[in-house]
Amino acid sequence: MPTRIPKPEDFTHLEPSLKISLVFPEVPETTTSILILFHGLGDSEASFATFARNINLPGVLAISVRGISPLPLALLGLSNASVADPTNHFHWGDDLTLSPTTGDLDPDPGFTKAEELVLGKLVRETLVGTCGWEAEDILLFGFGQGGSLALGLSRKAVDVTEGDRTTTAAFKAAVSIGGLLPFSMIPSLSARHKARTPVLICHGTGSESLDSDEVELLKKEFVDVREVKWRKPDDGMPKNREEMLPIMQFFAERLRAW
Repeated sequence: MPTRIPKPEDFTHLEPSLKISLVFPEVPETTTSILILFHGLGDSEASFATFARNINLPGVLAISVRGISPLPLALLGLSNASVADPTNHFHWGDDLTLSPTTGDLDPDPGFTKAEELVLGKLVRETLVGTCGWEAEDILLFGFGQGGSLALGLSRKAVDVTEGDRTTTAAFKAAVSIGGLLPFSMIPSLSARHKARTPVLICHGTGSESLDSDEVELLKKEFVDVREVKWRKPDDGMPKNREEMLPIMQFFAERLRAW
């Protein structure tokens, strides 16, 4: 089917199960690619919509997605809902569990519901089925737990059915800041092929998530993995031109690729 620019009304069927914020190019008719953004643990779609406006990728429609479940007030250090608005703090996991080894929140809580909503409803039904786009037109960007989701979705096969033919596609690119590839989203087939989505991972020198073992796992599961190790110790969002430059260069390369 012919591709058309998505309109806000195309996404009305997603709510309330999946809340999104759309950031169109200055001239919406110039849209040639789509960027889907996943915030980190305890954030919301609003901050990443602002991030998309700030980077202002030419010809790219940005879709910032809200996490599937609100964080419990106890994890926010709050005991009364009137103290703060809990609708500003979300996560992507099926559950919230503690890691038996560290006592911290498990970085792989399962992403079945998020996969169903993002791949099933947003990508397959809306962007591909309704608007005629392909997976190869779509970039993924995530921070922390959202970065793990971006990598996991990229590792999963994106099956698109046309008539009696099913093809397995790759996304245009995936960027993860401080997020590891969840084991729960790695296909269990022993003879599986590597995923074809080009991946960029960014982390600090003292990253607690992306150590050498996690990087090697990514290289086993993806054909093309680039690594950026910032000079700062933490995995926080980029705060200056030096930290942002490799991400923008990667985006520019991928946007020219098709």
